[in-house]
Amino acid sequence: MYTFHQKSHFWGRLTIGLVIVLTISLPLYLSFVLGIHPGWQPIITGLIAYAAAIGYAWFMEPISYYPTLGISGTYQAFLTGNIANMCLPSAAAAQNAVGAEPGTKKGEIVAALAIGATSLMNMAILIFIIVSGSYLVSIIPESIQGTFIYIVPAIFGGIFAQFALKKPLYGGIALSVGLFVNLIPIPTFFKGIICIILTIIICISLEKRK
Repeated sequence: MYTFHQKSHFWGRLTIGLVIVLTISLPLYLSFVLGIHPGWQPIITGLIAYAAAIGYAWFMEPISYYPTLGISGTYQAFLTGNIANMCLPSAAAAQNAVGAEPGTKKGEIVAALAIGATSLMNMAILIFIIVSGSYLVSIIPESIQGTFIYIVPAIFGGIFAQFALKKPLYGGIALSVGLFVNLIPIPTFFKGIICIILTIIICISLEKRK
């Protein structure tokens, strides 16, 4: 497993590093080669606004998803994207199907294979959607389109129920902490992080008492 993790770190860092380079190469080319630069003020303003809206996910997602995804799965998921609505549910469903516990060696291998298969399927579907997606969306009734905002919460609810059934006490603790944190008057940016940290601390404390 040590060799597997070494190779996961090597290829994970390499592929994500290449993606970062390719991602920033186009705006750098447009800005400093073609001279199409919007100025630093709108760039910084946009960055601050974006960070204020979803910056918590930069810290919350790697911490909260890692137990299910493992090292190799984490690299795969953050490379392909769609973690919450594709990679994580696929990994959790595959682990549940074969009886692999998250955080174990078997669980990590299963998650890696599931994410790889899901990514291939996602690319196949994306090709079809890119070609005909706008037409398909246009023929869907607006009443149904209005339900799209509930897709991600429904996925997270299903994943939560799947793990809560295995340890109902911890599921109840996580739900209680989540409700409490959302009711107290703190910035939305901190709610996700605080919820995760509190839940982990409480559950670890209970495990130590056992």
